This record gives sequence, structure tokens and C-alpha cells, in this order.
Amino acid sequence: MRPVAAGAVKAAFLVLASMCAWYSGYLLAELIPDAHLSSAAYNIRSLGERPVLKAPAPRRQKCDHWTACPTNTYAYRLLSGGGRDKYAKICFEDELLIGEKTGNVARGINIAIVDYVTGKPIATQYFDMYGGDNSGPMMKFIQSAPSRSLLFMVTHDDGSTRLKAGAKDAIEALGSKEIRNMKFRSSWVFLAAKGFELPSGIQREKINHSDNSRNRYAGWPAEIQIEGCIPKDLR
Repeated sequence: MRPVAAGAVKAAFLVLASMCAWYSGYLLAELIPDAHLSSAAYNIRSLGERPVLKAPAPRRQKCDHWTACPTNTYAYRLLSGGGRDKYAKICFEDELLIGEKTGNVARGINIAIVDYVTGKPIATQYFDMYGGDNSGPMMKFIQSAPSRSLLFMVTHDDGSTRLKAGAKDAIEALGSKEIRNMKFRSSWVFLAAKGFELPSGIQREKINHSDNSRNRYAGWPAEIQIEGCIPKDLR
């Protein structure tokens, strides 16, 4: 076949193929309704636009407990100081009684007294056990707590250097098992009830001694905490 004739055949074939493709597309458009095509195109495009579903954030509980306290109970959380800048905290019924934000926490033993019947704070105070003679005033403060009150105690920095026997006796009388084991910069937290008994299962006391081979911070042990729920109908 001559080159000119071969070129003409190829051109005719291309024209015929184009016409067939156009006609096939025309038939497809006639057979499928416009609404279905638009819907399909929208669905494909919207796949990348749909928001990703996220699980709802867990509801915050009183005093940052992981789970809510039962009804007719008080929530509490005690946290000792840790290092130079991690201050002690006492939280009761979601109210910060002692802490950095309230501006009433300091080196030594920090104490909050709460009326058990009403759940209202009575007094808060800190007692420096490293500088000054504050063991006697702390003993009187503890003894001044009225009957049927809750006492919360936490250390920040050092709570033992100037802690004297009278104050230890007053704290031991409230049920402490660790007050006589306190050492320099021991982390210590304690919950006590005056005039009534707490259930045996409630977390009441914890201690962590300073040990240079295990301390989390230079010269300070790790902070410790206890938390729980106190029934409101104790006698």
C-alpha cells in the first residue's frame, strides 16, 4: 500500500473511533439520570470533607478523681510537695483548701480543718518546721479543732527538723502511724477525724522518705498523694 493511502486509512480510523467514543458517552448519559451522577460525584467529593468522629472527653470529677464519688460522700485529695517548686495541695469537695493558687502553702506542715457535719472549712494554716519554733503553735492549732471535724495534713519541703514531742503526741492521738518516723524532707500526707471514726478502708496516711539514691528531685523525694470518698453519715 502506498504511504499516502496508508495515512488516509489511519485518519479515517481515528475519526471513526472518536465518533464511537462520543456516541457511547452520549448513550451512557441518556441511560443514567443526572441526579444519580450528581449524587455520586458529591459522595466521592465529600469523603475527604466529613469530620472525624471523636470520643467525648471524660467528665472531670471532684478533686480530679478518676471516677466520681458515690452520692452522700465527701471527695478529698491530699498531695505532698515535691521538689522546690511543686507545692503541696489539699482538696476537699472540689475546693482547693491549701495550694499555690490559694497562696496559703509553705515549707513545713500544712493543715486544713473542716466541719464534718456541714462540709465547710473551719481554718487553714502552715507551720514551718525548719525555721522558727512552730511546733507548739501547731499542737495548739490541732487541739483547737472541734469535735466532729476532719483534719488534713501535708508536708512541703521539710516537716520534721523542729517537730517536737508534744506535736507528735497530738498527731499520733488522731491515729497517725508514721508521725514518729518522719525524717528530714520526708513527704507525708495524713487524714484524721476528731470525735468519730473513719471507715477502715479509707486511705488515711502515706510517707516517702528522702533518699539520695532514689530521690526524684535533687535533695527531695517524689511527691505522694492519697484520695478517696468519706461517707457523710458516720457516727
